[in-house]
Amino acid sequence: MTDTSLSRPSTAPTSLSYADIQSIVADDFEIMDKQVFGSLNSKVQLVMSVSQHVINAGGKRMRPLITLLCARMLNDAPSKEAMHLAAITEMLHTATLVHDDVIDESGQRRGKPTANATWDNATAVLVGDYLIARAFNLLVGFQSLPLLQLFSDGTCDIAEGEVLQLQHQHNPSATEADYLAIIDGKTSRLFMMATQGAAILQNKTEHLQALADFGQHFGNAFQIIDDVLDYSGDSEVMGKNLGDDLAEGKPTLPTIQALALLKDNDKAGFDKLRIAVQTGKTDNAEALIALVRESGALEYCRKRALEETALAQQALETLPDNRYRQGLYQLTELASARLV
Repeated sequence: MTDTSLSRPSTAPTSLSYADIQSIVADDFEIMDKQVFGSLNSKVQLVMSVSQHVINAGGKRMRPLITLLCARMLNDAPSKEAMHLAAITEMLHTATLVHDDVIDESGQRRGKPTANATWDNATAVLVGDYLIARAFNLLVGFQSLPLLQLFSDGTCDIAEGEVLQLQHQHNPSATEADYLAIIDGKTSRLFMMATQGAAILQNKTEHLQALADFGQHFGNAFQIIDDVLDYSGDSEVMGKNLGDDLAEGKPTLPTIQALALLKDNDKAGFDKLRIAVQTGKTDNAEALIALVRESGALEYCRKRALEETALAQQALETLPDNRYRQGLYQLTELASARLV
């Protein structure tokens, strides 16, 4: 009988890097990375220039890495289809970042100029639209209605999550339930598409629910951790200033929880933070960040992130037990380590 235990092997390194996990599917990842650029074929030079700019400014390609790990976990053989789908997933993710930067009026992402800052908002929005359209153009090539259904439903959910966040912008009455609905769409849904897409390609639909659970809980944990770091991280590493989410009036869990705690314990502090959320005026950003930190909100958020991480790890237990599943598990640990 296969042991489905997810305990860490005694031979595993105590401190893994992202590169260590990526190396598990190194050959697949290299091909996928080239396909992200190779799939761009617009006849309009400006579309090509902006698309290449935003993809070059991309991050670690975590979502396509998850697709590759899932595909190999379910069938340990090279799959051109899985590599292609992983590249499409990254293209969709890049499009959402371009649109986010326009909405947030961001000048930098990961320390590099955004498309809207380098060109203008109209150009960035239209190129983001092109990336989404091109992704679906490529998806048609699989001739799989279930795959198209997954990605079309998921892309709708992502858009709804972004609109829901906009709806609650500068709303100090936003709740944790509102927050979870937002991140389920704007963050976790793409992780779920990355995992479930691999199962559809491999015709392993019996694993769809477990992969959906993993993607959702890992995505939730990932976003909560990001939002905690907006109050406690290193601005140079993050590529943005601490407190940016507060200035933009985003309803993140640290702010929501801080307001809930301050309401009963510190009326003056509650009013300061409430007004900052409503107005976006954060001239005294350091004092506001300190207020959130001292409220105990970050401790609560760390606890919630670890709960979501545990649920993601639990979802892996019914999946095939091999080094690729271990890689997914290690990704959850690596994400949680950012909380330290």
